[in-house]
Amino acid sequence: MRDTMSENPTNATYVGRPLDRVDGRLKVTGGATYAHEHVEIPNTVHGYILGAAIAKGRIARIDTAEAENAPGVLHVMTHRNAPAQPDFGPPVTPTVPEVFTRARPMLSDDRVRFYDEPVALIVAETFEAARAAASLIQIRYETEPGRYDMEAHLAEAYAPPRTNAGFETDSAIGDFEGAFAAAEVKLDVSYTTPYQHHNPMEPHATTAVWSGDNLTIYTGAQTIANFRAGIANTLQLPLERVRIVSPFIGGGFGAKLIVHADTVLAALAARVVGRPVKIALTRQQMFANAGHRAKMKHDVRLGADRSGRLVATSHDVFSATSGFEEFCEQTAVFVRALYASETRRTRHRLIGLDTNRGEWMRSPGEAPGMLAFECAIDEMAEQLGLDPIEFRIRNEPTRDPERDVPFSTRNLVACMQEGAMRFGWEKRSSQPRAMRDGRFLVGYGMAAAMRPNYIGTTRARVRLSGNGQLTVQADMTDIGTGTYTILTQIAADATGLPPSAITVELGDSNFPRTAGSGGSWGAASSGSAVHNACLVLRDRIVAEARRADPSLKAEDAIFANGEIRWAGRGEPLGQLVGRLAPSGIEAEGQVERGDDYRNFSQHSYGAHFVEAGVDMDTGEIRIRRMLSTIGAGRILNQKTARSQVIGGMVWGIGAALMEESVLDPRYGHFVNHDLAEYHVPVNADVPSLDVVFLEEHDDKANVLGSKGIGELGVCGTGAAVANAIYNATGVRVREFPITLDKLLAGLA
Repeated sequence: MRDTMSENPTNATYVGRPLDRVDGRLKVTGGATYAHEHVEIPNTVHGYILGAAIAKGRIARIDTAEAENAPGVLHVMTHRNAPAQPDFGPPVTPTVPEVFTRARPMLSDDRVRFYDEPVALIVAETFEAARAAASLIQIRYETEPGRYDMEAHLAEAYAPPRTNAGFETDSAIGDFEGAFAAAEVKLDVSYTTPYQHHNPMEPHATTAVWSGDNLTIYTGAQTIANFRAGIANTLQLPLERVRIVSPFIGGGFGAKLIVHADTVLAALAARVVGRPVKIALTRQQMFANAGHRAKMKHDVRLGADRSGRLVATSHDVFSATSGFEEFCEQTAVFVRALYASETRRTRHRLIGLDTNRGEWMRSPGEAPGMLAFECAIDEMAEQLGLDPIEFRIRNEPTRDPERDVPFSTRNLVACMQEGAMRFGWEKRSSQPRAMRDGRFLVGYGMAAAMRPNYIGTTRARVRLSGNGQLTVQADMTDIGTGTYTILTQIAADATGLPPSAITVELGDSNFPRTAGSGGSWGAASSGSAVHNACLVLRDRIVAEARRADPSLKAEDAIFANGEIRWAGRGEPLGQLVGRLAPSGIEAEGQVERGDDYRNFSQHSYGAHFVEAGVDMDTGEIRIRRMLSTIGAGRILNQKTARSQVIGGMVWGIGAALMEESVLDPRYGHFVNHDLAEYHVPVNADVPSLDVVFLEEHDDKANVLGSKGIGELGVCGTGAAVANAIYNATGVRVREFPITLDKLLAGLA
């Protein structure tokens, strides 16, 4: 018996096809139950979180008597009566995994560390009663001077011990300063990217239910195992007493990778009142309590010879962070592998402020980093008098520039060339402000895209019943990416069963542990584990068949069309299992990172192309069309993959033109903390979007040959937008987002 699907992807029947989402009907009929919708749990009560009205200080006095006596109120929890919890601990955990699983106590003391930090929880029969009672709590604060202005404290920037995911804080190859000083052509620019917030469609919400000493949490969690460990550590419970259930999630974007206030407080309150407790953060509360992308200053210095060959590359990043918990995006790490350069340097520095911690936000590192760096590459190409694509091609490396290992595959040049041909790049004028359409100045821009390919330790379980139905189980989550569908396709090809015979069950900590959904590793990790589990299942089916008929040869077994076949004889799988193992046959499979991740440099690649129009009188910006060419290994589902890239392209529009959270430098709160004032792209902002996949089979990546794609669509997209606007107007805006006020002076 051979694994013909992974050896030869052309043998696949379902993987790669644009199969409709198997959970689509549930999504459109309301059957895809989110965390706040478990209404069938009897006696559920509601919690409402009251947040601090200051950003730094302490609670000098708190009076909850009137709230406790309000109609429907069952309990008011503050630092005076909250259950004991372990200390939060130091700002930096000893190891990277502990960032996700550390205890996160709530209401544990009278300190206020950031604006809107929870200072009380009101539990009542209804949400309205709890919210009304919160307004009755009287609090007197003792405020302390806070640090809220990143620019004012740049001189105090420090080097953190590590960046996100454990990458080295700094890197250096050769004498950058010497090479930059001697370079024939130089660029020295600074870009600024703002605070940003995730804003998934489904706000953070939790329903907590105790049964004796066992706790069940219904919530939106991207990584079930990390949520489970975080709650267990916070409540000081054995891991086996905590169950996390998260079958459907209305978006996460990194905001649901760790436990937040809603989950911890719901669990604490449910035990105190002896009833299930449901808590949902309001949209406004999410701006302080559900993470954000930090504000950053990017200093980019490039040196090149007259032929356009980079001889010196440097990217220094200064980022805001919380004083009580450090978070450093790996913002400049991609520079270490993107282009060839004789010397290079990357450095990350943090400025501690009195805010909540920053967190992972879609494409952490690459999204803000490539937004700045790929604009700088465009600027350097113009100085050299080179087409931006030609400049990038001249600096294409043959091996990983810093690790000095081969690339598993690298088709960045092909993505740029194919995209240029399809987009009509040859019509672009190298002279800014040279193309017009009526009163609109028209420009073309492009940028490269790169995102590391990861895989995480993951297990999956499959079970074939006597009626021919295959059940797949893993604690993997589907945050809207199409995981249910992709795993169905993988299991179908691995077993020869039709998708209609397969049921995928996800999002439950009772299922085998996975790496979860995040970092673009979800499909590769869970898919590989499911594939391997199906191979083990096939071995067991063959073993059962050979026990009944020893003349059968294992190597002759073929699984196809719902049957197992030997030398022309076939039997439906369900019939065989029902005959030989009526109780069903079960198997598990796993995957973990192997030597190929150490011996090869693994990335997904792409190129983004944008046509932008700018009204020459008003500065109004309109994106007219966009194209992304993507090289991400084998595409598991053409339809869901395209949706992922399109979502990233829209995200890039937002990053370039509108997304910005404004932190008040006097009082430390985000001023625009709702979707009325935190602007994201809507239908009127989004033009015709096209995606082209340049498929390849990367056998170093995983058994499926696929690579991560969910975050690649964001990487560089905003820079392509910014470069198109510059080509249209001749105005280079280096402070994002690019708004009318930043363009008008240059247009005049």
